[in-house]
Amino acid sequence: MAGVVISGAPAALEAAAAAAAISPFSCTLEVQYASEDSARLVMAVLAVDAELQPDKVKRAISARGERLVVAFSATEARFLRASLSAFMDILTLATKTIEEFGAVPCR
Repeated sequence: MAGVVISGAPAALEAAAAAAAISPFSCTLEVQYASEDSARLVMAVLAVDAELQPDKVKRAISARGERLVVAFSATEARFLRASLSAFMDILTLATKTIEEFGAVPCR
């Protein structure tokens, strides 16, 4: 099963450093997967969904080995909460799908 860590680890914050400098609210989410292929597949699936309010919320997503790293920054706490909540819903769906059916290598 994938593990979720919400952290401020330096490696995880690289993607959000510029956005966080101008946005007072930020969060970095790291999810550990069983394989690099699983992390890359989830990244590919979730990267296509753009933020609904890109002027208020920025999201950077990357795969680093077996970890999916997602950095959010927002202009207001309520936008960060809403974006993170919606993202967690689709992240959970993608993760459960991989756990049930397995991952295919991304190209």
